[in-house]
Amino acid sequence: MTSYLLDSQPIETSLTGAVAFRIRHRSYDLKGRPTESTGLVIAPESAPADSPVLSWAHGTTGIGDAACPSLQPDPAGELRTYFDTWSTQQIDYGIPGAQDWINAGWVVVATDYQGLGTPGIHQYSVNRTNAIDAVTIVRAAGEMSVGAGTHFGVTGWSQGGGTAAAVPELDPADLEGLQLIGSVPMSPGVTIVGLEHPTGMGAALADPNAVPDGHLVMTLAAFVEAFPDTLSREDMMTPLGIEVFDAIWNTQPVHHFSDTIGRQFKKHGPILAVNKEKMPAWAAAIKEGSAGRVKPICPVHVMIDGFADGSVIPVSWQQGYVDAIAALGADVTTTRYPDDDHFSLPASCVSETREWLTAQL
Repeated sequence: MTSYLLDSQPIETSLTGAVAFRIRHRSYDLKGRPTESTGLVIAPESAPADSPVLSWAHGTTGIGDAACPSLQPDPAGELRTYFDTWSTQQIDYGIPGAQDWINAGWVVVATDYQGLGTPGIHQYSVNRTNAIDAVTIVRAAGEMSVGAGTHFGVTGWSQGGGTAAAVPELDPADLEGLQLIGSVPMSPGVTIVGLEHPTGMGAALADPNAVPDGHLVMTLAAFVEAFPDTLSREDMMTPLGIEVFDAIWNTQPVHHFSDTIGRQFKKHGPILAVNKEKMPAWAAAIKEGSAGRVKPICPVHVMIDGFADGSVIPVSWQQGYVDAIAALGADVTTTRYPDDDHFSLPASCVSETREWLTAQL
């Protein structure tokens, strides 16, 4: 039997009635290649055995070690977002409603994903790889004396919404011995939907005069990491783009990364150059790595941010995922938060998320 837990260190937490640990654990990617991930395990003090587990999947932070959530100040706490007026850090980190999850008796785990604090380029937006990390950290927590049981729910936001969407679509072997009770994607970034609706972040693929978005550049590099036998950075990036990426991927979190990409484009020229002959291979890889293509094994409740028609992930993308899994026969419901933008959504919908997942128990 595989042991997943490699290391655990107790850390301070601002939450009351809780204990917290930063851990390192075994995992693997969508091709079964071994990886390692770090993350957090937060539990009520003296939690009873077989307590339910909440696996939190974080949103975009970057593609290298500078973007590791569990290495931020007081990581085992409430969600802080970069765009808050009082923000002091360069990434979003923490868990929305963390104190209330603990008060309700849940053990909370939060993967950093492979590559964020461990070797290699993070497979950013490869939904299935990220989903495996969200499951293997549940297994690792089960090897600790914190009360973590085998029944778990998953929720995630943005990139992590795509992660949460992919968990109930994993292969049975990925979930063997665990009972997935439900999934709550918040403003989900489902990769194949973005491919089918090439607007917003993907605009630079069609328009060489558009400033390339850092999220797009990270996605292209991440899929090469996941599919090195069929994809190449030269398929999509200029020599300048590759040079800049190699210099910054591990040291600049997402917003710094995006600003650097934009400046280099404006000052020195194209970052992206699409080889259209390679597009079928890319489309196949994106489909293989994405959520939204297999009937989920558990109920799914999608939280949609409606302000400005989806301030980061368009509502059409969020609804596109819902429509895709509904067509596959999913048990899917939605709640739309018309007054919430991308960054306020998690705090607004977490109470409904917790109530809904508790009902699934």
